[in-house]
Amino acid sequence: MTTTIEIFTDGAAKGNPGNGGYGALLRFNGKIKELSQGYRKTTNNRMELLAVIVALESLKTNQYPVVVYSDSKYVVDAITQNWLYGWVKTNFKGKKNKDLWLRYLAVAKNFKIEFKWVKGHNGHPENERCDQLAVAAAESNNLLVDEEYEKLESEGGLFD
Repeated sequence: MTTTIEIFTDGAAKGNPGNGGYGALLRFNGKIKELSQGYRKTTNNRMELLAVIVALESLKTNQYPVVVYSDSKYVVDAITQNWLYGWVKTNFKGKKNKDLWLRYLAVAKNFKIEFKWVKGHNGHPENERCDQLAVAAAESNNLLVDEEYEKLESEGGLFD
């Protein structure tokens, strides 16, 4: 039996901004769960981050360490290089995706998380599967509204 929850994630956006989606694969003790959802107007970075958030939010226990594998340098570096905590101190001045970063912080505080960057589109089986999930979600007819993105875009405040 393993004592670590593995989460593999990916995000996609057609047009950036455009239709987007995320895909996540969770693995624990030989069991696999896949998550995905598409949005009608969003960005790749938002989907990369949302994949991590939704995967963490779906966990039913916090008694095991979590390893998150992502091909997003934006997500991995923001966390592992501690940029995120600097952004919090400046209230995200000049930074995008404050809503999602705050949502990430709210869920992440409940877990012991390690992030590992993987090279995207390089034959990594779980990353390739997450890419398939994200692209299929972005291309589906079941697209949700990324309400915060569209609200901020209409107000011209994507950096506030």
